[in-house]
Amino acid sequence: MNKMKQYTKGLLLAAVATAAVSLTSCKDQPDKYEVASGTPSVYYVRCLSTEVKNTKDAADMHYTNGELVVESSPQSTLALIGSNLRSVYEIYFNDRKAVINNSYATDNALIVDVPKDVPVMVTDKIYLITQSKDTVTYDFHVIIPSPVITAMSCEYAKPGDRVTISGNYMVNDAGVPLEVFFRDANDQDIPATINSIADDYTSVEVTVPDNAAEGPVTMTSIYGTTLSAFHYMDTRGMLFNFDNGRTQQGWHARTITTGDDAIDGNYLVLGEGATMSEDGGWDDGNNSFEYWCGDWNTPQSYPSPQGVRLFDIVDFSKPENMSLKFEMLIPSTNAWAAGAMQIIFAPTSAVTLSGNTPDVYGDAVAGANNTFFRTAADGGLDIPRALYRPWTTTGSFDTGDQWITVTLPIASSFVYNFDGSGLPFSLQEKDFASLTIFVIGGGVNGTECNPLIKIDNIRAIPNK
Repeated sequence: MNKMKQYTKGLLLAAVATAAVSLTSCKDQPDKYEVASGTPSVYYVRCLSTEVKNTKDAADMHYTNGELVVESSPQSTLALIGSNLRSVYEIYFNDRKAVINNSYATDNALIVDVPKDVPVMVTDKIYLITQSKDTVTYDFHVIIPSPVITAMSCEYAKPGDRVTISGNYMVNDAGVPLEVFFRDANDQDIPATINSIADDYTSVEVTVPDNAAEGPVTMTSIYGTTLSAFHYMDTRGMLFNFDNGRTQQGWHARTITTGDDAIDGNYLVLGEGATMSEDGGWDDGNNSFEYWCGDWNTPQSYPSPQGVRLFDIVDFSKPENMSLKFEMLIPSTNAWAAGAMQIIFAPTSAVTLSGNTPDVYGDAVAGANNTFFRTAADGGLDIPRALYRPWTTTGSFDTGDQWITVTLPIASSFVYNFDGSGLPFSLQEKDFASLTIFVIGGGVNGTECNPLIKIDNIRAIPNK
């Protein structure tokens, strides 16, 4: 039976309360904090974050708030317990400066976050520097994680293309160089050429190697090896690649085409240069893609590939642990500067192709309509949807004539109403039957524009 140590919030509060006994003027006026004279001492360090190991104890122990520690990961919150700690003017972990939380600083306790930046010179010490530049050291190890891989600029880039892989802790050590691998058709690692590494270790640019095939990306540094959650050329959870016999069906027929600029066969086109007003006015003919499941049979059925309920081909049983992804290209000549891309999944009770009810499962279903995705106040259903509007950051958005991968975590993205107001996330498996993508409104005005938005490989995949 595993040993367990459980430290509750009460321990944390007790530690902070004890440290605050000697707090005087800074208790009510933290801006009045003044550095004291003298020499500081550290007796021990408590972790105020969770899940931090103490190497002096058994490996099967579980650590939570308040545990005494001799090491921790970047961005962990620590309480340094000692004496004359108000004499500390600066704190460094290895060669990285930390920020002192003066609001809770006392002679006996300092609250500090371990810097997130990777040290260049590792000494395994904390340096406490006084205002007179005297330095006191304390042995402490900062645990640098193996590389963190969060995204790839285009998951469908072709061999020979340059892509940026984003994340953290992508450390290139002189003795142990950073390595990046793709998979080949035999599921074997093949190395990618690294072109550059960000100074803060948060991204690396690589060239996709020849013979790269579908699969995760592997990254190895001096601190360990990591496998990406995303897959290169990902076909998992594929809803629409516009080549597999499943395509739009609803009231509108958007352009689906291919060409020299295609990333993977056919792709969908929204906008096609039509003028969009600054408020993202209604223009469903140019800006709406609809896939409303069902057929014209009575009772209505859901044949595959065209007409199938989307939750019958992709497991949406835990949508909160999934992301919606697609590739997108917006040429620089047709930048996007108004309107939100409203991405709405809907159950059969909200919309289907024919509405011949009840359906083959005996369920009452709704027919084709354009009200289900509006607000309830406007006769709609208040369905949580994603509002993708990247132009709001800079006022205008294009992808520089390149394909990029867009990632929308479902739980945090599908929390809006038609008018841009917030809704609680409430989508369940049955809600993922049909899909509508309509660039309209969203509650934020922009600038009149003539966007052209190309989309391919719409898929829903696990976050991890």
